[in-house]
Amino acid sequence: MECRSIRFGQIGRDPVIQFAVDELVRYLKQMDPGLQADILLADRPEEELERIIWIGCHDDLKHTLPRVENPKWDDAICICVKESIGVITGVNPRSVLMAVYRFLGELGCIWVRPGAEGERIPKKEIRDVNIYVWEAPSYRHRGVCIEGANTYENIRDMIDFLPKVGMNEYFIQFMVPGAFFKRWYEHKRNPYLAGESISRREVEAMTKSLEGEIARRGLCYHKVGHGWTGEPLGLDCTGWDAGGEHELPEEIRSCLAMTHGKRELWHGAPINTNLCYSNPVVRQKMTDAIAKYCRENPHVAVLHFWLADDFNNQCECEECAKKRPADWFVQMLNELDEKMTAQRIGTRIVFLVYLDLLWEPLESFIPNTDRFILMFAPITRNYRQCYGECMEYHEELPPYTRNQLSMPGSLAQNIEHLRRWQKHFPGDSFSFDYHLMWVYMGDPGFERFAKGLHDDMRTLRDIGLNGMVSCQVQRVFFPSALPFYIMAKTLWNRECDFEEEARRFYDSAYGKDGALVHEYLGKMSRLFGEYDGKTGPEGWYCKDYADVRKLIADFIPVIDRNRGEEWEFLRLHCEYVRIFAEGQEAYKEGDMNRAQAAGRQIIDFMCRNELKLQKVLDVDNCVRRVPDRMYRKN
Repeated sequence: MECRSIRFGQIGRDPVIQFAVDELVRYLKQMDPGLQADILLADRPEEELERIIWIGCHDDLKHTLPRVENPKWDDAICICVKESIGVITGVNPRSVLMAVYRFLGELGCIWVRPGAEGERIPKKEIRDVNIYVWEAPSYRHRGVCIEGANTYENIRDMIDFLPKVGMNEYFIQFMVPGAFFKRWYEHKRNPYLAGESISRREVEAMTKSLEGEIARRGLCYHKVGHGWTGEPLGLDCTGWDAGGEHELPEEIRSCLAMTHGKRELWHGAPINTNLCYSNPVVRQKMTDAIAKYCRENPHVAVLHFWLADDFNNQCECEECAKKRPADWFVQMLNELDEKMTAQRIGTRIVFLVYLDLLWEPLESFIPNTDRFILMFAPITRNYRQCYGECMEYHEELPPYTRNQLSMPGSLAQNIEHLRRWQKHFPGDSFSFDYHLMWVYMGDPGFERFAKGLHDDMRTLRDIGLNGMVSCQVQRVFFPSALPFYIMAKTLWNRECDFEEEARRFYDSAYGKDGALVHEYLGKMSRLFGEYDGKTGPEGWYCKDYADVRKLIADFIPVIDRNRGEEWEFLRLHCEYVRIFAEGQEAYKEGDMNRAQAAGRQIIDFMCRNELKLQKVLDVDNCVRRVPDRMYRKN
């Protein structure tokens, strides 16, 4: 076998740079087993050395890079390689890793979904490489938040996947994210799988290991969010169902919000319970706990400070009623900032615009905008609309009325609430949206849904947001990974063309028949009507269910002549859509018994095939959401 060689110069000993070099060599050897890759370690790029590609960060390379506002938080890359001589660099080690993956991408590698099965690594000889890329992403925040039911490997693979597609942040909710692992390991919603218990200690060990994977890639690590209304009081907040009956001592009960004349846990769940925020003891307990957590966990770059995960349950005591919840919240943020500043803690704090907190403060403001990041979480929005279509709102916003609020479904109304907040806080911000959490279920082809996601990502800047952290299930690749792929591509380059990126995805994921998959799933999306993912069917989904059945029948021969995991997923998806369509047709005809029977059949189908679908579909999430959304009685 002919031996080809290439020389790399690793600049410095930063562990993320080391990982980047290791990844580069590993993939190049997969592409060209006959390639010899020599690594030279140096403190700076040395001009006197010939025929070498320098990899890393150094002051001598800064002039080659696009300018960014803050090299710690922002990313930018430069690849300037001619005849296998040049540089692969970035504004920080994380960016260098992204630049390495981009270099490999220019050589033909592509990652279509998490895990080794999602890699498409071409076999080719590496000779006289010529690549030039000079880019900074459109948005600072390009992240994913843990949700759903997961194995350790699911989360590890997602973390590994993010920098390969240009994403830079990962968010683990809760201090101890037990809920997301228990949902998988306990298998409470799948009668065909035996469950196993998982302890808090095991979850803590998995979390620590995952934090190592995040650090290895230099990703910006977000943490906690939910739990600050319970953990500082000694109440368990490892999930939403951690409640139940509690015998609370008076010192804890006095801290809880008073609603309907009582101070008690909201439906037994600490995570959903607001506190008495006018009480200085409450604010001290919360802010002391947050400052302590930040001090003891300096590896957490961004800490989320959220209130209760429910609404219309704010404290009704005389003192709390004097201000809006947002004013009390901002007062706590400022008290927290004072403590962190005094203790020289540099962690940034995310505060949320969400539920009751959509209504902006009237009296308070945040002086130290550098400390904080605004997170816009329009969880009740209508997903049939896109940001770009909802830039204008010409009505009066509903007034804030304590514990009598109706959450806005109108996206334009949600955006107007954001604009009111932006007048109070001009600092860093991002969207925390739920496209890949529930609403994807209404589009069996994923094409229309992916296009809507593309439109939203393109227009984030137009509503004053600097990116998105996607609150989503980690396995949302059934029938394809197109929506996630498009989301990542558009967060990196908001000007990217949807059709061009979709064609590249299908060709890479499915090979020579990728265009036929594209055509098939596009038709499937067009056959099914609009779906908002929240209120269930409005009339029916499809004009002609016979067309759905014919489309599936015509596509089966394409599946039959192909081999591989992606094609087996499509085969299973055909059966899923057939049952889905039967149920919706029955719903259209008013035959609720048959519609609900189809709903039960879908659940059974998913549960029976869960292990086959584990890498691409969160069955637990679907079982929790699909029946009530799709087949409930009007």
